[in-house]
Amino acid sequence: MRLCWFCDPSGNYRPLSPSQNGLSGGAIAGICVGVVVVLLMVVLFLYFRVCGKKAKKTLLPAISDHHTTPLRHATSDKNTTVASQGGSIAAATGHSVEKSVEFSLEELAKATNDFSMANKIGQGGFASVYYAELRGEKAAIKKMEMEASREFLAELKVLTHVHHLNLVRLIGYCVEGSLFVVYEFIENGNLSQHLRGSGRDPLPWLSRVQIALDSARGLEYIHEHTVPVYIHRDIKSANILIDNNLRAKVADFGLTKLAEVGGATLQTRLVGTFGYMPPEYAQLGEVSPKVDVYAFGVVLLELISAKEAIVKSGSASESTGLVSLFEEALSQPDAREQLRKLVDPRLGVDYPIDSVLKLSQLAMACTQENPHLRPSMRSIVVALMTLSSSTDEWDLGALYANQSMLNLMSGR
Repeated sequence: MRLCWFCDPSGNYRPLSPSQNGLSGGAIAGICVGVVVVLLMVVLFLYFRVCGKKAKKTLLPAISDHHTTPLRHATSDKNTTVASQGGSIAAATGHSVEKSVEFSLEELAKATNDFSMANKIGQGGFASVYYAELRGEKAAIKKMEMEASREFLAELKVLTHVHHLNLVRLIGYCVEGSLFVVYEFIENGNLSQHLRGSGRDPLPWLSRVQIALDSARGLEYIHEHTVPVYIHRDIKSANILIDNNLRAKVADFGLTKLAEVGGATLQTRLVGTFGYMPPEYAQLGEVSPKVDVYAFGVVLLELISAKEAIVKSGSASESTGLVSLFEEALSQPDAREQLRKLVDPRLGVDYPIDSVLKLSQLAMACTQENPHLRPSMRSIVVALMTLSSSTDEWDLGALYANQSMLNLMSGR
């Protein structure tokens, strides 16, 4: 009896034919190719998964608040765009978001009653500001659209590098759903509201000089004491915050530009607020620290007059720059009497006209058409220190002279 179907009649095993030999050479080759393809797919999958996680982690550098906290991420493509921009800045500059906290969207929404109108305290061109109490501290939360990622990253970059009494302090941020920057809350509104808002007492003259000095110190710090230096590019009364002691802090660094120390002027896109822009910037887009000096000069004129940077005339279509009004007044033989007509009428007669004259002259120096003729913020700080502490006469030419004394007085 045949023992098995694949044995011959004598019981020996039959040699296997090619068709019976399992798989052909072509089949084996196909299997090998398939295995290789599968392995490649697995490798690629693992590679992109790891790289994808790394890309997400570059939204902003690691944050340290006594420990390193991983950044939360939204899932939208726009968040990924912000991630790549933040990562490139971090790689290029070694920037880290120090002494700031990463908040969750849930925590910010709870603190603002889901961003209710009752908590809304401000509105800008690309952001809304809300009051909140976070972790036992009063805060202002700026909510920005994803399209404002450039301004968001610029603001974080500046405020995590600079720390000064006269600059608003960064508390933290969030990048879920929208872009959020969390600042210290300054209780008393901004300078524009104090000068032109209803329901507020007029700022005393000495407080106005002190606010000018505080603001100048903040600007001097970013112009002179950081490497690289920063140019704010949107100095105006609405961006100077006032606390309960009538002291000032410069805020809103979303348009800030970096500049190398001692470098030439930069060419850039036109941003900012009309009425505060110097000619070289408005016409040619040239940016230097003297752009901020010009805008600061306009703020000085606002402090004197409580008028807006662009003053509307009788008809709605006609307007005059505040700089032009003061230039005309100071060019008259009776300059003091002409200035009295421009001083904030709410002050009555409670101001020293000589001090008004000096502050006006300083503002005119700041708003020179030629940027090279404008004083530095360091010189402006020294002049305002003198004006706030003494009634002695001071020479406007001293703004440009005796640089070693200026260095000493400004703490350099």
